[in-house]
Amino acid sequence: MKPTHPKMIALSLMAALAAASAMASGTHAGGHGGEVSAIGQPGQAAKVTRTIKIDMTDNMRFSQDLIKVKRGETIRFVLKNNGQVKHEFSLGTEKELKEHYEVMKKFPDMEHDEPSKISLAPGKQGEVIWHFTKAGTVNFACLHPGHFEAGMKGQVKVAKG
Repeated sequence: MKPTHPKMIALSLMAALAAASAMASGTHAGGHGGEVSAIGQPGQAAKVTRTIKIDMTDNMRFSQDLIKVKRGETIRFVLKNNGQVKHEFSLGTEKELKEHYEVMKKFPDMEHDEPSKISLAPGKQGEVIWHFTKAGTVNFACLHPGHFEAGMKGQVKVAKG
C-alpha cells in the first residue's frame, strides 16, 4: 500500500490521536497507578469522604459549577445526564481541558477510559471518585464539541486541609 492510501492515513491519524490524547489528559505520564498529578489522583471507594451529585443538561450547564472541598478529601461525583445528547465530566487543569477539547473537536466520538473522566449517554448515570491532594483550583468541563464553548464547565476549589 502507498503511504497516501486512505487506510494508511486513517491509521496514522488514529495513532497520532492516541498519543495526543494521552499527553493532553495529564494523567498518563507514568500510568494510572496512584500517581499524583496537578489535580490529585484517582480515589478509592472505601475512602470516600463525601458524595456530590451533579446533573448535566442540554442547556450546557452542570447543576453545580462551583464546588468546595478540602485538601485530602476523596469525593464521589455522582453524575446524571438529564439531557437528550451525550455529555461528559472531565477533571483537569484549564490547560489540559483546553488541549483535550481541541482533540475532541476533531474526534467527537472519542471514548474515555480514565479515572478523571466519564461520558454519559442521555438518561445515564455514572461516577468519578477523586482524591484531592493539593490546594488550589481543579477545573471540570464537558468536552463534547460545542459544549465547552457554550459554558459547560466549572471549578472545584480545594482549600488547605
